[in-house]
Formats: sequence, C-alpha cells, structure tokens
Amino acid sequence: MNTSGPCSLTAVLGQTRMNINHFTKYPQTKMSYLDSSEAPDEEETFYMQCRAAYRSVFRSSLSNIPSKQELCRVLQLAGRNPSQTTLDKYWNTGTTHMNFDDFCEILKSEWKTENNDLMGVFKKLDPNGDGYIAQSRVEKLLTNGGDKMTPEEVKAIFSLSVINKDGIFNYVEFCRQLVSTVEKCQMMSLVKLQSDAKLKRQNFGSHEDSPPKTSITSPSATPPQNPETTGSDPDVTLRNDSRPATRPSSARSRRSSLSNSVTATSTTNKQWHHMCMRGSFFLEEDGTIRSLQYQLHLPQTSIVTLSIQPLSLDQRTDKPCPWMNVDTALFVMLAGDTEEDSTLMCFTGAKDKEKYIWRGELKAGIYYLLPFSSGCRLKKRSRKNASTKSVELVYKTDTGELDLTREFRDALSEIFDMIDLNGNGLLSLEEYNFLELMISGEECKMGTWAICKENFDMRKNQLTKQGFMELNLMEATEKDGDSDDLWTLVETMGYNRMLELVEACPFQIDIHCESTQPSLHPLRLDSGPKILNQALQKSITLEGTAKQLKGQENVLIYTYRGQHRVSSLIVNKTNQKVTVHINNKHNSNCCSSRGLNVFAIEVPARTKMVCQHVLPTNEKQDWGYNCVETLLTSK
Repeated sequence: MNTSGPCSLTAVLGQTRMNINHFTKYPQTKMSYLDSSEAPDEEETFYMQCRAAYRSVFRSSLSNIPSKQELCRVLQLAGRNPSQTTLDKYWNTGTTHMNFDDFCEILKSEWKTENNDLMGVFKKLDPNGDGYIAQSRVEKLLTNGGDKMTPEEVKAIFSLSVINKDGIFNYVEFCRQLVSTVEKCQMMSLVKLQSDAKLKRQNFGSHEDSPPKTSITSPSATPPQNPETTGSDPDVTLRNDSRPATRPSSARSRRSSLSNSVTATSTTNKQWHHMCMRGSFFLEEDGTIRSLQYQLHLPQTSIVTLSIQPLSLDQRTDKPCPWMNVDTALFVMLAGDTEEDSTLMCFTGAKDKEKYIWRGELKAGIYYLLPFSSGCRLKKRSRKNASTKSVELVYKTDTGELDLTREFRDALSEIFDMIDLNGNGLLSLEEYNFLELMISGEECKMGTWAICKENFDMRKNQLTKQGFMELNLMEATEKDGDSDDLWTLVETMGYNRMLELVEACPFQIDIHCESTQPSLHPLRLDSGPKILNQALQKSITLEGTAKQLKGQENVLIYTYRGQHRVSSLIVNKTNQKVTVHINNKHNSNCCSSRGLNVFAIEVPARTKMVCQHVLPTNEKQDWGYNCVETLLTSK
C-alpha cells in the first residue's frame, strides 16, 4: 500500500465514505457466514474474498469492469486503498475493460487496508504523536494536494468522521472505524456469496423447481421467453465484449458486457430472426466424442437465445429414443486472429426438458459454436453383451433384383436426416461430404457428384432422400449384394447390427436473434478438438471453485457445479507429472464420464486436464457430488 503522502490520505478517506455508505444500507446483515465443517485453505479463502467483492459490484464474476471508477469501487470493497497513481498503473491509456482474472492479479499485488498502515499515513501529519490532527489541516491537504477532492466530498468525509467541538480530528478512532467498516463490508459480501451457494446446494440435483418453459413458437414474430435458472448461480451466464482487451493475455481470455438477465421486450416493434442447424455426436473407438463445429456471424449487436437439444428423428416416433437423455451443451467462442486467441463468451447452462439454453447479448462479430456432450450417457457399448444377431440390409425380390430392406431404409432415412444439417430435406455437396469424411476420410470429388446428378434423384443440385436411397442401392448392386460397405456406413453413424442407434446422438441448434439476421455455417468435423477443450477448461476455471490438493499446494482441483452437470479440472503447476487418485464412492445417484467409481489420472507437468464430468443417474431424484481427490506418490 502506498503511504507516502496526501495522495494516499485522499484515497483512504474516499474509501471510508464509500464503505460506510455501502455498509449502512445493510445494517441487519449477520456475520456468521462460514458454516462448513472444513475451514478453507488460504488460496480458496483469497479466491472467495475476490469473488465476494466482485459480486458486490457486478452481477457476475464474468462481468467486465467497464471503467476506472468501477475498478476503484471494486478494489475498495475488497479492502484495498487505491490511489489515483495506483489506478493509473493498472488502467492505462487505451484500456477498455478488465475482467475478474485481472482483478485477482491486482489484489495479489495491492495489500489489504490494515490499521497499522492507515495509522502510518496519519502519523506523518501528527507531529505531536497524540492521535489528533486539526480538521483544517486535513481539509487543506485533501483539497489542494495529491488526488484533490471537492469541498462537497470533504464535507461528506468529515460528516462520517470523529471530530470534536474544537475541530480536532481523532484519527486513531477513525482508523479503527474504517478497518471495522472494511471488514464488515467484506463480511457482508461473503454472506451474500455464501447464501447464493447455499441456495444452489439446496436445489442441487432437485428438479422440483424446474425453470419456466421456453417458448420459441413463431420465432419470426415472437421472441423466446427468457429462461430463468431457478436456484442457479447467475455467474453461469457469461458476458461478451467484441473489442480486444488492452490488458495482457489474461484479460483476453473471456467475458462480455451484457446483463445476465434480459427481459423480453414488446413484439410490436421487434422482429426476431430464427436459424437452426443439425449435427450429431459420434463415439470414436477410443471413447472420444466427435461432432461438427459451426461458425456464427452476427452483423450487429443483438439479444440472442441459443439452445441445443437431442433431435428426435421422424422414424423413431413409435420407439423410445435412447439418445434423448444424452446431455448436450453449446460453448460460444469469439473468434480471434488464431484459434488460441479465441475468447469464451458463454455456454448453455439453463435447461428446459431436453433443451439447454443461454440468453443474453452478443456483440457483432464472428463466433465459434462448439457442441459438447459429457460422455456420461453416451458410451461405447460392451461387445460382450452385444447381440450376435444381425438384420438384413438387402434382399432379392421375386424378380431376382436386389432391394433395400425396410429396416435398412428406415435407418438410411434417419442417417439422411442426421446429415441434412439445415433440415431442408435435401443434401448439398457440403453436407454429403461430411458423411464421406466420416466413412472414408476423403471428400466426394466434383466428378463423382456430377455422376450422382445424372443418375439419382436431385433437386436444386442437391440429393433428395429418394436419391440417397438409390445411391446406396446402387452400391449394393455393384457389390452383388455384399453388405460390407453398407455396414461400414451404418456402424460409422453409430448403429449396431440390429440397426439401433446406440453410439451417436443427433442434436439440433436453434438461434433466435432480435432485429438482425444471423448466418450459421458448419465449420469442420473433428474429435477432441483443441478449441473445445480450451473452452471447456476455461468454463470450469471461471465458474468453478478451486482447492489445493492435500499435500501438494501447486496442484489445484477446480470444480464447476451447474444445475445439471458437475465438471472438474486438475491444474498441475509443478515441474513434474502428478498422479491423482479419484474416489467417487461418496457420490449419490451419480454417473461419471469415466465410467468408474475409483480411478487415477496422470497429469503432465505444468498442464491442465479435465478430470471427469458427473451427471445424475436418475434426474427425478436428488443427487450429491462428494468426490475425494488425493495425490498418489511413487514408492
């Protein structure tokens, strides 16, 4: 803390006025905020205090600090004493905003306001050392030197100060009151944060209070309702600022500048534009999940509702769809100069039935939409338990010609719907190429596509569903009924030998924008893509709570607890690999993406690694996450 002159005194007194006014708004706040059985460690306590102060000023720890004045305010609520020089050091020329990470870094550098430090400031103005200073001298210093204050500000300061009838300022009592007020403000912030956490825990896994239904009928005329997340932490909604931050790399890592909750306006003067896009999650042989990624272009800033949900295919209307209970999520990254520079803006945290939703404001710009599924309910099936039966794909008619069986036609119809990304009932060359890339790793050549146009049913230079059937029948005919290539197709798309879709999950993305027409395009097909892993890790560190692994202070466990999913991340800051033992036996009504109750993870030196995702086994019952992580040491 800077204690070298009247500049610091101005900041001290300015902080006092703000803190006292802030605290007197909530005089009945109780101070007993820590009710957990385990005392938090030093780093966890620091993080909690940072978040509490931040949340006292902003609605979310993912909000940006928009100005130097707001930076000063939130630093003061964290018990710091920023002079103008200090503020200028962090908020330099060209800075447009800061985020929570920047705030935490500043708090690590700036000491908390302590009584002895404050006394040191005033003792320099007290030659007698008796604890008293003439009010007139303090007033002169405040209005003429350092960070000048207005007479009105000085008057407000002294109205809160201890001054006797002779105009003598009792700075000893003043410092005591200031430190006490700072502590009360911090405590009040912690109480609020703790009460939010209690509310989340009370609703954790309980679906008695489900979020309101989200209506997106007639999207061109009626805006979708704002999905509120009952009992959820408002931090789950991320924010956005399309301008590049002027701070170091930590400031370019996330956040936006919108309000967490947006109220739908009257539809009389608002036009809503709707786009949808299909895709699928596919299980690879190693258990990783593969899916398309997309690019969204917003021509102008807009209120946006994003949703993703499993897709019920028409052919399954009379059958249960095993993939409909698969969890989905959509991560939104603001595109940077490179993928590594992309910034996480938000992800779908609210849920309405099978639909996962986010609603807020997005600035004009280019975004990556990254579908995600945890893998808790979409897993490789055991081959030991798989049926040895196999349905027929083709058969010979009475005339001796080959034809597709009814079961295979139904499966092909579903596959067509899965790769018909825009849902228009036609396959463009681009859509068909995604299928070819999955099967053979190569795109369809233009010459081959021209042959398709000549021989199969096409409309608007796109393949119809009938043409798709004819194409597969031709392949079967050319192989004289050999079904190996056809089985490669259906198994690649997630079907077993009974033509049941068991290792894939079709989904649909819906976008509603207010007063602007978005454009959405499929971008690439990849498994375990780096950018999705980057977004997932960032969401856990931003939204999760951190704790040190016992016995290793440089290994942190971040745990994100959403309403419908728990995700954990291991951060290894050491220069050697560590092995972490995971014990899920204390969880109740939970299933893990790892598929095991007990397992170990090796984390290389100075890396981050997603540990696991956990979902309720039965969503209609309460569930509890009480994972125990310990360090395994080599013998």
